[in-house]
Amino acid sequence: MNHRKSLQEARIVLPDNLVLTIEGPIHPEVLKQLRMHPDLDAFRRPNEQHEALVEIASLEEGRIIAARVDDLIVGYVTFHYPDEYERWSEGHMPELIELGAIEVANDYRAYGLGKRMIQLAFAEGQLENYIVFTTEYYWHWDLEGTKLNIWDYRRMMEKLMKSVDMVWYATDDPEICSHPANCLMVRIGREVPQHAVEQFDRVRFRGRFMY
Repeated sequence: MNHRKSLQEARIVLPDNLVLTIEGPIHPEVLKQLRMHPDLDAFRRPNEQHEALVEIASLEEGRIIAARVDDLIVGYVTFHYPDEYERWSEGHMPELIELGAIEVANDYRAYGLGKRMIQLAFAEGQLENYIVFTTEYYWHWDLEGTKLNIWDYRRMMEKLMKSVDMVWYATDDPEICSHPANCLMVRIGREVPQHAVEQFDRVRFRGRFMY
C-alpha cells in the first residue's frame, strides 16, 4: 500500500497578530517537540494524548494533522487503521483508514479549525487511494462545551465531514444502531479498487447487503 505523506501547511493570522499554523502529516520527531494545550483533554489527559499522537504518527499509515500557535498544539485530527478489536478491521483492508479523533481547544473554536484541518488532510490527493471512514457516537460529543443538543451537534458533524465529501453510509453495526444520532460517514477515494469497495460493503453488513 502506498501511504502518501506530503507535508501540507497553511497559516492564519489571529487577533493580536498571533500566527496559527495548520500542518501535517507531522513527523513523530517534530510532534515530540510540541506541547498540548491543557484544554485538549476530551479523550485522555493532555500529556497522555500527546504520547498517543506521537505513537499514531509513527505508524506507517498514521497521520496527524495539527493546528498550533508556536509550539503549542491547539487542535488535531488523527488518521489510522481501525483498532484490531473493532469490526472495521475484520476485512484486513489496507485501503480502509479511520478518521479518528478531532479535537480543538475551547479558545480556538471560533476559527473553523476542524474543517481547515481535515481539508488539509485531503489536499493534493493524499487520500485518494483510501476509503476513509469515521464513526460518530453521540456519547463522544462535547454537548456541554458547545451548548448544542444532540441533533444540532449531529448536523454540525455532518456539515464538517461533507466539507471533504464524506457522506452518510448505512450499516448494521450495533453501536451505531444503538442510537439514531450515531452514524457512519465515508469517503471512497477515486483510486480505490472495486474489490475494496465490495469488501467494505461486506464489513458494513457482515455479509448481507442493503442498498
